[in-house]
Amino acid sequence: MASIVASLPPPLLLPARKYHPGNFPSSPFSLLSGRRNHVSFVVKASGESSESSTTLTVFKSVQNVWDQPEDRLGLIGLGFAAIAAFWASTNLIAAIDKLPVFPTVLELIGIFYSVWFTYRYLIFKPDREELFQILNKSASDILGQ
Repeated sequence: MASIVASLPPPLLLPARKYHPGNFPSSPFSLLSGRRNHVSFVVKASGESSESSTTLTVFKSVQNVWDQPEDRLGLIGLGFAAIAAFWASTNLIAAIDKLPVFPTVLELIGIFYSVWFTYRYLIFKPDREELFQILNKSASDILGQ
């Protein structure tokens, strides 16, 4: 179970209202008694989410590969290749951005793809689960599991 404890000054928590010490509005979270110039609250999450378990699985996979001495060189090479690919792609994008018509066309393509990806994978829960399965399969194929 995860929990977060926050202590925020009232202007950050309630920006639309003037703050009067000791006069707290009713809210869905539980207020804790604290200093008069801060509002404190606790947020607790119960259960295990698929996002956090997916992240933990990826980290455990990388840690397992790192623990094997013969695979460390491959993992370091994969990291270096990722950095080199990132550097090359930023230079390629900068070169394309200098051409007169391409930035607008690529921006429209990016907007349309973002809308399609959001509709296809992020709005509905079964589609999000399908996306996590695709990502897990790709990660296991890359790490050789």
